[in-house]
This record gives sequence, structure tokens and C-alpha cells, in this order.
Amino acid sequence: MEEEERNMRELTDQEAEALCTRLRSFLIDSVSRTGGHLASNLGAVEITVAIHRVFDTGRDRLVFDVGHQCYIHKILAGRAGQMDTLRTLNGLAGFPKPAESVHDAFIAGHASNSVSVAVGMARARTLRGEDYQVLALIGDGALTGGLAYEGLSDAGSSGEPLIVILNDNGMSITKNVGGVAEHLARQRLKPQYLRFKAGYRKVMGVLPGGKRIYRITHGIKTAIKGTLLPCSMFEDMGFAYLGPVDGHDVRRLTRLLQYARELKGPVLLHIRTTKGKGYPPAERNPDKFHGVGRFCVESGEAVSRGGTDFSAVFGQTLCALAEEDERVCAITAAMQSGTGLDVFFARYPQRSFDVGIAEGHATAMAAGMAKQGMIPVFAVYSTFLQRSCDMLLHDVGIQKLHVVFGVDRAGLVGADGETHHGVFDIGLLSLVPGMTVYCPASFAELRRALRQAVAECTGPVAIRYPRGGEGPWQGDAGPAPAAVLREGKDITLVSYGTLINQVLDAARLLEERGISAEVVKLYRITPFDGELLCASAAKTGCVLAAEECAAGSAVGPRIAAALLEGGIAVKGFALQNLGDKYVPHGTVDELRTLCGLSPEAIAKRAEEVLGRG
Repeated sequence: MEEEERNMRELTDQEAEALCTRLRSFLIDSVSRTGGHLASNLGAVEITVAIHRVFDTGRDRLVFDVGHQCYIHKILAGRAGQMDTLRTLNGLAGFPKPAESVHDAFIAGHASNSVSVAVGMARARTLRGEDYQVLALIGDGALTGGLAYEGLSDAGSSGEPLIVILNDNGMSITKNVGGVAEHLARQRLKPQYLRFKAGYRKVMGVLPGGKRIYRITHGIKTAIKGTLLPCSMFEDMGFAYLGPVDGHDVRRLTRLLQYARELKGPVLLHIRTTKGKGYPPAERNPDKFHGVGRFCVESGEAVSRGGTDFSAVFGQTLCALAEEDERVCAITAAMQSGTGLDVFFARYPQRSFDVGIAEGHATAMAAGMAKQGMIPVFAVYSTFLQRSCDMLLHDVGIQKLHVVFGVDRAGLVGADGETHHGVFDIGLLSLVPGMTVYCPASFAELRRALRQAVAECTGPVAIRYPRGGEGPWQGDAGPAPAAVLREGKDITLVSYGTLINQVLDAARLLEERGISAEVVKLYRITPFDGELLCASAAKTGCVLAAEECAAGSAVGPRIAAALLEGGIAVKGFALQNLGDKYVPHGTVDELRTLCGLSPEAIAKRAEEVLGRG
């Protein structure tokens, strides 16, 4: 791909169309070898090329919403040669990352914030007297998030020059008002009409009394239009609305962006695209190709297939519980397949609710259902549960409502990086008075925990489990808050979740070095019960707590407090976690090694606690 080094604004329309074709082929080939977000990027090829033809993303600010559609942007911004490192340790991030390039205006990974960020940038530009354009590229799915409407409402009333590009690839955004409306939409987007409008505005701006005449004629036109046709909600918010338009027509998109730039106010360009465009397997099954591993380009089939994972076990167990109790309901925030709820939704459609990208709403809705006697189970990725902070504390916590949270993707998730690691939920959940938090380390323990959460607990409950499958330890240590998995006399190693596998391996390494390590596995971390740990620490005299979470979210300080309150004097105590930093992207094993959570690193830290390092 040599075009990314060329001034995009020099391309002819024919060259731009040819470039789009080559970009698609390059993208499919590249992602087939690295994995990544394919369907969303295929749908955004033409709009991204058009943006780069009209704007300079090194100076103008292009803000992505969610950001998984940024691959073409990265290629055009000089990173085509690094695409083979996509989502690998020290390689290209799968989302926009300002630290990676000046062309990445703002970090992305969660949904619905792009318009708010863009308004902030536009206002900063005005206050500093600078000259650059601001664009927000937001998908229709992100409009299910309330923050998007807060941003749109403020942006439309701000008067700030900015362009919001709405990429509509499936959801109906504007009301269908029939053939007349569609005809008028086509007419008002014709190049000659747009040129006339721009010219008329410019002439009226310089003629004596022209601005007053323009305001009068514009008001008359708006009144007539409002009488004949309903306005779009975006026009009601204060935007100049352009669309809907074919999002795969790079010529027309280029002209419309040029026109939008000249309007010098809030503009919303509504484009319609096909997710997975240009690659039949992705067009037929865009959900499957939203996020993919390595695959065969010819067939579209995955190169390797994974086995049963925690999400699937969660969904299967929830189905069994729903069969036993008709009060059990499932809630997801646009992650039905990802959270293992496909079978539940098929079997119990009346008790299945997908609220879209609206985690705060999902939590508040669950609280309402629980208050009226249902047992709602909200399956949500750990990183997206963060968006429900106020609802957890206010709507669920105060009334001690029986809402169950299946916290999927807890811990390190790998290639998606900083924005997606589930390493903050423990601190968030533990803040809620009356919350119970289970951390199963195996499929058997997940089944037990979900049954306890649904059928035995009475207040809010969370069960946190990782992405993927279980490790070598596949037992069930029982319902007690903690259990000893391995007896020892020199040091207590404590952990929870699937990291217990690395801790057990570390204990074996220590045994080879003449050190007897006792391994304590926590099953319930909130409310914290330190009785067994105190007994173990009293025996060994040293404690190392290993956790796959951020330092500020760790259980370790509660362990130390329990020892102090219990009067247990230890010779050595240490915390081994992800520290006070955001963890980059890479494989989970690579990141554990990087952060000191590999078996060797844990064993070495244990030796240091014992004074043998």
C-alpha cells in the first residue's frame, strides 16, 4: 500500500474508487493473518477515504466512537507497513491511540462519547483562536447510549463548527416518511444544489443587508419545509442535516464533506453503509466477523476453533436455572453472543432483554425488575460494567436489590488492550455495601457460583470470570469463602480466579528450590472472610497475594488488614498485581509476564518475601 504516503487530496475520483478496492483487499488479507475487527472496518472504507481526501488528520481532529473501525484510517495515516503487528505486544493497537500517532486525535474503545469529545475540542479551538476542523464518526449502535444524545444536544445548540458523521449500518435512525421525503433528500444533496446554497450564502454575506435577507428567506424555507415534512431529530437539535446518503459512494461523500466544511456550524452527515462490505462471508454474517481470530480468506472459516469457554458455561447454567425458576431473566447490552446468552434468548425470548449499548440503563432496569419480584441477571463485560457505577451504588445498592451480575472478561483480555482489560471491577463492586462477589476458578465453580447467586443470595451479587477457557486446575473447592489447594509451611501464596493456575505452578517451582508454599484460593472476595488466611499466615509467617487486577482495585490490602486485626504477625508480606498503570495489548501470557504474574515471576517474588531473592 503506497497510497498512504501520498497526499490524498490529489487523488481523482477514479483513483479514490480504485484505492477503496485495494484497501478492502489489503484489509481482508491483513486481518485474516492477525485477527481483529473486520466487518466494521470494511463498512467504513469509503467514508474514511473521503475524510482523508478532504481533511488533514494530522491537524484536523477526527474522533472515532468505539474505534474498532479505525484500521483504514491507520493505513492511510502511514501505518500500512505495521499492520502485520496489529493487536500484538508492542505492535499497532486495534483502536485509536494518540501515543501511537498524531493522526489519532483521541483514544477510543467504549461507545457513545465521540460527540462530547468533539464538542470539547471545538470549544477549545474557539477559545484558543486556532484553525482546524473537528469531526466525530459515530455508528448507529452507539446512539443507544445516552451519552451520545447528551453530546448531540449540546453540539447542536453550541453553534460550533463541527461535523458529526453518523454511520448507519443497520438500525433505522430516521422515520421513514415515504417517497416524497426520499426524493427531496436526494434533490437537496445534489452537487449543483449544494453549490447554489453555498454560493447564495456567500453572496448574501457580503451584500449590504444580505445577511438580513438570508435570515428571512432561510426562515421562510424552514417554515415551509417544517409544514410539509417532519424534521429529523438532528435538525431539531440544531444541526444542518445532510442525508441519508450512500456511504459507499466515495465521490459523493467527498463532495458532501467539502460542503459540510463550508457550513461553519454543527453539521450531521447521515450515511448508510453495509457492515462487512465487499467480503461476502462478512456481509452474510457481520456479527461473526465483528471481532475475529485468524481465518481463511477463501472460506471465511476460522483457522483454529476454541473449545468451551466460561461465557458458554454461564449461558448453559443460566438456562438450567431459568427452567427451575420463571422469575429468572437475562439482560445484555448488545453482547448477546459474546456473553454466551444465545441459547437463553432462543429458549426464553419473553425473559430476554437486549437494551443495546446502554449499560447504565441495563443496571437501572434490572433494579426495577428486582424491586418488583423478578431475578434479573445482567451479563456484561467487566470493562463496560464501569459505565454503570452510579446505578450500582444508587439504584441497586441502597435498596439491597437482588440483581445478579455476570462479569465476563474479568482480568486481562489480551489483544484489545487498555480500554478492554477487566481490571477495575473488583474495586468498583466492593464499594457497594451489601454486594457479594464470587471469583470462580473453573467451570465447576462457575456453575456453583451462579446457582448460589440466583437461588441462595438475597442482595446484589457479582460473579467475575475470564475470557476463554479454564486452566489445568478444574476442580471445585466448595462453597467456603476460601480453600487450601496445596499445603505448605514456608509461605502462603493467595490468589483467586484462573490466576490460581499460575500460582500453583509457582508453588511447584518453589518446591524444586526447597521452599514449601501453601496455596490458598479465594472463592468469595466480597464480603471478605480472612479466617482461613489468618490461620495459614500464622503457620507460614509469610504471605504473597497475587492478583490480576489494578493495584487500586486489589484484595491484597484487605488481606493485610485482616492479618493486622487478627493479631497475626508475619515476617514478610507482599502484593503482586498489575500495579498503578494501564496494561497494553498483547496475548494474556505475554501481559502476565510483562506485569510479573507468570509462574516464574511469582516464584521469584516469593523468594524475595522470604529473604532469599
